[in-house]
Amino acid sequence: MERIAVLSDVHGNLTAFEAVLRDVDARGITTVLNLGDVAGKGPRGSAAVALSRARCAVTVRGNWDDFLPDVPPDHESPGLAWWNAELTDDDRLWLRGLPLVHDLTLSGRRLRFLHASAASLYTKVFFHHTDDEFDGMFAATELTGDGPTPDLVAYGDVHDTYVEVRDGRTLLNVGSVGNPLDEPTAAYVILEGTPGGTTSDVFGYQVVRVPYDIEAEIAVATAAGMPELAAYAVELRTAVYRGLHAERGLLTDA
Repeated sequence: MERIAVLSDVHGNLTAFEAVLRDVDARGITTVLNLGDVAGKGPRGSAAVALSRARCAVTVRGNWDDFLPDVPPDHESPGLAWWNAELTDDDRLWLRGLPLVHDLTLSGRRLRFLHASAASLYTKVFFHHTDDEFDGMFAATELTGDGPTPDLVAYGDVHDTYVEVRDGRTLLNVGSVGNPLDEPTAAYVILEGTPGGTTSDVFGYQVVRVPYDIEAEIAVATAAGMPELAAYAVELRTAVYRGLHAERGLLTDA
């Protein structure tokens, strides 16, 4: 049996990333897959890139990994300009070169790993989705290339863990390490099975929630003078998306 840790959406939150990797190490898991959005939103994107390069066997490209390296220094969003400037030239080169999809076989099941959807890096598929959106996650597209239809698709992007099994196909969102929007603890998934193998071999998946020091992470962002700090702090503390802060009375000075 092999165990694989699958994580996503670190978003420059090194405190959460390190906490998750400590848990992965404590379980004796040596293979880690990263489903993208390594930098942006949090204060230490460059350090998160370095850690992903050191620890993750594969990192697929997320939407932030795709656009952030090319944000100009005079961008109208101070946050985007700041997160881009925090990266090194080598970070940007690495992010631009990340693959869009990764496939493997475990216990006879074809597994596909991508960031957002089979349609595009920028096409979101939420927990509440249509039948067509579900089917589209398993489709052969320009992003995924030709090949057998996967039995399981694991993705990130929407920062919300869930599992849906339908007609023999499993759609699995691994949640977010650095910016969870379902509960304020870092999330990742463990897959377990026989490399290659057959469908007679045991196969399993487990969602893991890892508490981490949220206030320490906010303190790092504060000391760095990161823009959009108040929204970042509320999201980490409450797991409520920043677009809902005003209507829920969650605005704060951090």
